[in-house]
Amino acid sequence: MIVDSKPDFQEQFSKFKVCVIIPTFNNQNTLKRVIEGVLHYTNDIIIVNDGSTDDTSKILEDYKDLTQIYFTKNKGKGAALREGFNKAYQNDYNYAITIDSDGQHYPDDIPVFLNELEKDDRYLLIGSRNMTHDSVPKGSSFGNKFSNFWYWAETGIRLSDTQSGYRLYPLNSLHSIKLYTNKFEFEIEVIVKAAWNGVPVKNVPIKVLYDENERVSHFRPYKDFARISVLNTWLVLVALLYIKPRDLLIKIKNKGIKRFFVENVLQSSDSPIKKSLSIALGVFIGIAPFWGFQTVLALGISVALKLNKFIAFAFSNISIPPMIPLIIWASLKMGIWILNSDTDISYEGLTNNFNILDSIKEYIVGSFALAFISAIIFGTLGFVILKLIERKSG
Repeated sequence: MIVDSKPDFQEQFSKFKVCVIIPTFNNQNTLKRVIEGVLHYTNDIIIVNDGSTDDTSKILEDYKDLTQIYFTKNKGKGAALREGFNKAYQNDYNYAITIDSDGQHYPDDIPVFLNELEKDDRYLLIGSRNMTHDSVPKGSSFGNKFSNFWYWAETGIRLSDTQSGYRLYPLNSLHSIKLYTNKFEFEIEVIVKAAWNGVPVKNVPIKVLYDENERVSHFRPYKDFARISVLNTWLVLVALLYIKPRDLLIKIKNKGIKRFFVENVLQSSDSPIKKSLSIALGVFIGIAPFWGFQTVLALGISVALKLNKFIAFAFSNISIPPMIPLIIWASLKMGIWILNSDTDISYEGLTNNFNILDSIKEYIVGSFALAFISAIIFGTLGFVILKLIERKSG
């Protein structure tokens, strides 16, 4: 039950309009301890009973003064959090701290989030656990590393813990973001889409306790891991096909082409050889017959090879509409010459009822050859020019 004395940090909770959301499902052994621990810091608590079938409802009868949401059937942690966010937003809270009810999180870490909020109120904060602690299951440690890698691939942000449920969410920033998942994968979806929408995300240090005598985990290794894998696959595709090109174009638009070229190409800390290889990669992909996949390949390969993704993306756009007929014609001519084909085509004839499928072999062979030669030429020229600039500036 709620004590009469004022909680220790109630002034900060009221100042920033923060609440604590506790989603719970069949955690009767630890739920009361978690609630009592949070009550030392605030009375602004929202509990979401996600269809529990144990004594959770009986325990919650002692906390009728707290906001409670009941699901008649278990819907999943994501659904519980989304409903908690909606309730918090309706009650005019600006931030929500989420804490698991299985006892792994320490309520006395709540000030860690509040102190960071005092410094900068823009962040979505994720509690970073010490995953090397003896109590942490090996499966959880591996899963966290797996999740961290995919989060970096999807957002370019490196975090030490992306799976912790102990978080502070800026509700106003998240309210307009469409979120769809209902299970454990929700906690991945929300931080990825937050980053995509310009919400800064970072870790803060927290303690963790895995007491296998009390803790009840509802994570299903095969089903939930499969759902998370499917979600990550989709998010990576969206990141490569839309988010990264969008962000790059916005950066170019905001800076202007000249300033972007100077800062991201000439003044980049990358070596001339790395820049020239990035140019060569972009030109190769832009000319080769990868229509529709140039952006994905340019960004994906440049990241994998640790090249300059901005340069690779920019030069992959050599196949802009005005250049396409010339590239196709040159590829055909190159293929006809290599294969010693009887086919012939003029540049004017290319647009006069010419069916490229009739010479698809010549086109594919020629386009790869042209892409390879052009990549060497552009990459070499780029290297020479960049070296001259480097010497002049040095």
